[in-house]
Amino acid sequence: MSRIRSIALSTTLLVGTLVSHGQAVKIANAGAAKSTPVATAPATATNPGSGHSLEPADLEAFFDGILPLQLERSDIAGASVLVMQNDKVLLQKGYGLADIKSKRPVDPETTIFRLASISKLFTWISVMQLEEQGKLDLDTDINHYLDFQIRPAPHSISDKPVTLRNLMTHTGGFEESVTNIILTDPRKAISLRDVLIQNQPNRIFPPGQVPAYSNYGVGLASYIVQRMSGQPFEQYVADHIFTPLGMTHSTFAQPPSKALASLPSEGYRSSTAKPSVGFEIFNPVGAGGISSTATDMGRFGQALLHGGELEGKRILRAETLTRMWTPQFQASDKLPPMCMGFYETWWNGLRWIGHQGDLIAFHSLFYVEPKQNLVLFVSYNSAGGSDQPRSEIIHFFTDRYFPGAPKVEFLKTVPDEMKGIAGTYQTTRRADSTKLAPGNLFGQRAVSVDKDGVLHLGEAKDMRGHPIKWKAIGKDLWQDQDGQARLFAIRDTHNKVVRLAVNFPGVQFQRVVWYENGTYVLSAAAASLLILFAVVAASMARAGHRFFLRRRTPPTPQPGTIWLGLGSRLAACWWFLLLVNVGGYFAMQGDDIPPPTPEWFFWFDMLNIAVGLALFLSLLAVISAFRIWFQKPLRAITKVKFTLVGVACTLLSWIAIHWNLIGPSHRI
Repeated sequence: MSRIRSIALSTTLLVGTLVSHGQAVKIANAGAAKSTPVATAPATATNPGSGHSLEPADLEAFFDGILPLQLERSDIAGASVLVMQNDKVLLQKGYGLADIKSKRPVDPETTIFRLASISKLFTWISVMQLEEQGKLDLDTDINHYLDFQIRPAPHSISDKPVTLRNLMTHTGGFEESVTNIILTDPRKAISLRDVLIQNQPNRIFPPGQVPAYSNYGVGLASYIVQRMSGQPFEQYVADHIFTPLGMTHSTFAQPPSKALASLPSEGYRSSTAKPSVGFEIFNPVGAGGISSTATDMGRFGQALLHGGELEGKRILRAETLTRMWTPQFQASDKLPPMCMGFYETWWNGLRWIGHQGDLIAFHSLFYVEPKQNLVLFVSYNSAGGSDQPRSEIIHFFTDRYFPGAPKVEFLKTVPDEMKGIAGTYQTTRRADSTKLAPGNLFGQRAVSVDKDGVLHLGEAKDMRGHPIKWKAIGKDLWQDQDGQARLFAIRDTHNKVVRLAVNFPGVQFQRVVWYENGTYVLSAAAASLLILFAVVAASMARAGHRFFLRRRTPPTPQPGTIWLGLGSRLAACWWFLLLVNVGGYFAMQGDDIPPPTPEWFFWFDMLNIAVGLALFLSLLAVISAFRIWFQKPLRAITKVKFTLVGVACTLLSWIAIHWNLIGPSHRI
């Protein structure tokens, strides 16, 4: 069915082409679509001879073709869209429903969507406003601006301080931290300062060297804005950005004030999900707390394209904005860079600059294209609006109005040195020291280069669901042979590939050492569990024999055979029950598992106790396995049996310790 819908989507885009030439087509929608008046003067495209004219009628045909089908295919309740060029609103339209229960349609002027990480742009503009006033220095240790100290990095990593510039490029070196990141009960909300103190992550990379996208780092910046301005962060942004730009339906208050309380869209896991997810309170606020409308984001985009000014109100100096759009971190000049808070997305030679944002329910994109003087904004209010719908919008829109992918020449042969990229990698955005660490085992990606010189990256697939095939186009540079995505191999001083850079500059993929390879570790864990299951099954069989066949003479071990001791059997039973229950819980929860909150800490404490008992019993099993080799005479099968149980318990104990099944329980 998904393939049929993908074909239907392509067909609809073709129909949109016909519509742009004067025909009309109406596609049923989940709710009434509302559009606002658009400019009558058409704008010109870069390639008017090969691309469609970027004008209101064609845009409406395009979005009327793609949005309703996206809503149906991806199970989305509603969406809000805005396209502007040269200060003219070419399309501003709502699709579907803002509230399924009341059947309230999306209104792009007044329906407030949660924009998540697009919030970061407002945090960075606030930082730069204070930098313009001389209150902040981007290259000073951030501890200078805080009333608490961030945790120092281990000396083996770095002694360098973290700066605001590092935070703006996500190179502060922080591991992932997610406790309380999303709440739906306002009564559980705590202050920005408390969020940052209670959820402080460890540092796992040297500052300024490795991008590891960090909400915590942005939260630190928003708190610095609060401290240096003397205003709550939410009020500062309202006074210094929203009010000057006339963004009357935008706020960082979570939930919004009474004046805006009736306007937010509900957020859903699907278009039929009842009830809604609820208002998602994001912590820290500066990293994802904004609520806004398509109209307001259009005004924000205009101000950016006018060098920080709109209708005589200036929020930034033009030269400051130019600095913010100057690349700051880039693994290769052939890949999109991370600027100062903004990042670039490249397609067909256009360099979109902006940000995307994700919550449980809401998924949004906001980009401007300075050379074309374009603003593009789309937001979805359901979980299905994440990766594929947004990628389709930015790619199909650009292909339609600015066609022509940059030409590249694939290398006919791949140098042997480049084949050294093969290996297993994990994202730099991860948690190493908390109970999130086991998830790293499941997110690793294997890279291989086949005999034809084609690179394969795990299960990476394109929008058609086909595996992406990467071909070399330069030294350590690869590109999707059917698209424009690129991959760059980063080498260390010994010329070994240690990380991979991809199109999104906020993260990279780091080579995994062999003993942390998920395939090896999970295989070892599965084999260990199988061994322990055999022990459990044998113990249950003997217990059943004694209970149900108690009148029969129990079997007598052959000479030289010893049954497993009580410690080994208890270790096997405990490990098996523990891991099956933990794994089963997460398997049953699936995608519906909520973000961790302090309520999890009690269960993490219980897990520590349970794993601690398993480690103690494992010690008994290992001692038994060690001693059995010094007892004579014994059958070989007995020694193997004790040894296998001891090895299985040792492996599971190492996994539990190394991946923090036992460890910090009040920080995740």
